[in-house]
Amino acid sequence: MTKTTPSRLELPRLLVDRAVRAALEEDLGLAGDITTDPIIPPDAHGEAAIVVREPAVIAGLDLAEATFRMLDADIGFTRIVEDGAHVEAGATVARIEGRTRALLTGERTALNFFGRLCGIATLTAEYVSKVEGTLTRIACTRKTTPGLRALEKYAVRCGGGINHRFGLYDAVLVKDNHIAAAGGLAAALERRQARGGHMVKIEVEVDTLEQLEEALRLPIDAVLLDNMDTATLKKAVRLASGKVLTEASGGVNLETVAEIARTGVDLISVGALTHSPRNLDSSLEWARSR
Repeated sequence: MTKTTPSRLELPRLLVDRAVRAALEEDLGLAGDITTDPIIPPDAHGEAAIVVREPAVIAGLDLAEATFRMLDADIGFTRIVEDGAHVEAGATVARIEGRTRALLTGERTALNFFGRLCGIATLTAEYVSKVEGTLTRIACTRKTTPGLRALEKYAVRCGGGINHRFGLYDAVLVKDNHIAAAGGLAAALERRQARGGHMVKIEVEVDTLEQLEEALRLPIDAVLLDNMDTATLKKAVRLASGKVLTEASGGVNLETVAEIARTGVDLISVGALTHSPRNLDSSLEWARSR
C-alpha cells in the first residue's frame, strides 16, 4: 500500500534546472551520447517507467522529469505518486514517453538524482519513525554533498525531517573552536551582537552542564548539546526548559536515537542523513518502442 503526504513537496525550478544542466553537461561532454545517437534514429519514440526495487520514501521526481525534459521538451512524464510518498518494492513511480534518444541519454542522470534523494528520504523516515511518540524532531546538518545541499535538504523534508541552517549565512552557531579563538563565550557573543540583525537566531554548542549554565545567562536562542550521555542530556534539558531550544548531536544512530529523544530534547541533528545514505535501488524499465 502507498502512503502519501498531505500536500506535494516541491523544489524551486531554478535549483532543479541548474543542477540538471550541470549533470547533463558533465555526462555529455563535448561529443554527446556516442552510444545512443548512432544507434537510435532521431525520430524514434519509446515508453519506459521508473521502478523502485525496494521499499522507499520517494524524493527527486522533479529532477528526473527535468532531466528528460531538458533533452526532449515534448517528453511526457506521468507521476504515479508524488515526492514524500511511501511505496513498496516493485512500485512504478512514474511513466515516461518521448524520443528514445532522450530516454536513453537521460536515464543515468535521472536515476542518479532520484536514487540519491530517495536514499536520503528513506533513511530520514527511519529516524523519524524511531522517535514517534515523542515531541523530538529529526534535523539534518551541513554535512552535505558540495553543490547539492538544497536538494539533499529537500529530501530530508520528504522523509519527515526538518532542516537545520542551510549555510553559514542564515543562522549563527557558535562552536567550541569559535569560543576558544575568541577567548571565551561571552566575548564571542559580544562581538557577534555588534554585527547581528534582529532576525538572526543564535545557537551555542556546549558539552558540559557548566558551559550550559554560562550560555543560559547570555542572549541566545538555542543550545547544541554535544556528545552528552543520556543522563547528562536529561539534566541539560531540565536546565534549559522554557528558556531556549535544545538540540542533541553526536553519537546518534538508529540504535540510540529513541533513547536520546526520551530525554525530552527538542531536536536531534543527524549528519548521517546526508553524508551516509545508501542510494535507493531503482531502474528505468523499457515498456515499448513505437
